[in-house]
Amino acid sequence: MTSAGTDPEAAILIEQVGPVRRLIMNRPKSRNALSSAMIEALANAFDQADADEKTRVIVLAANGSVFSAGHDLKEFKAHRSDADKGEAFFSDIFNSCSALMQKIQSISKIVIAEVQGTATAAGCQLVATCDLAIAVNEADFGTPGVNIGLFCNGPGVAITRSVPRKQAMEMLVTGEMVDAHTAKAYGIVNRVVPKEYLRIVVDKYATEIAGKSAEALKFGKSMIYRQDEMSLADAYDLASKVMTHNLLGDDAVEGIDAFIEKRKADWPSLK
Repeated sequence: MTSAGTDPEAAILIEQVGPVRRLIMNRPKSRNALSSAMIEALANAFDQADADEKTRVIVLAANGSVFSAGHDLKEFKAHRSDADKGEAFFSDIFNSCSALMQKIQSISKIVIAEVQGTATAAGCQLVATCDLAIAVNEADFGTPGVNIGLFCNGPGVAITRSVPRKQAMEMLVTGEMVDAHTAKAYGIVNRVVPKEYLRIVVDKYATEIAGKSAEALKFGKSMIYRQDEMSLADAYDLASKVMTHNLLGDDAVEGIDAFIEKRKADWPSLK
């Protein structure tokens, strides 16, 4: 096991175990709020993980009982005294948060959310944005902005792309929390597990994915998110083009040869 970024005061702790890099939000006293500093730290950590050739899967985790409570309302309040009543700051932080969410889906590595507790507002958005999410039985999820006069529009973008429209709107307009099993039924998380098995299950997923063709995963992740808002015809056109390029790659050559020869593939992209 190797590790880096283990300064106990850091906003993000980084653990590297083989090809799996775990990014751990480390502000439990502030409920891992997505403050401007936390958003910047996460954006930098994802960039570094994506650029690292040894890292094949990224796990997003958190310390404390709360995964993330969303934006830092105390930070919002502090900027009410700005000359523009906080308008510039609010615009900047929402734009930065939106850029972070898009970064998670645009980087080449698969991102798994390891959800050990409550995820609300932009914290729920963060879970819904990750490629996969595993949660404990005790976790709960919600978009309660409406309760404080601030509709969760940003989180709504991610939620409505994971959750059926009626259920998404119910979450957004009532602000009520849903338990982990309901979140699984809605499509926010993939699996719900006992707390003592969370790390084991996440590591199993991460290790299995890390052993797949990195070239195929890169092609696939990019294509799936790009086609999501296309017409059916355009989506199939894109899929055909991407699969053609994928098939010309070294990993596809090796994978097909290995299948025909009844042997395990030795992926060039993992060397």
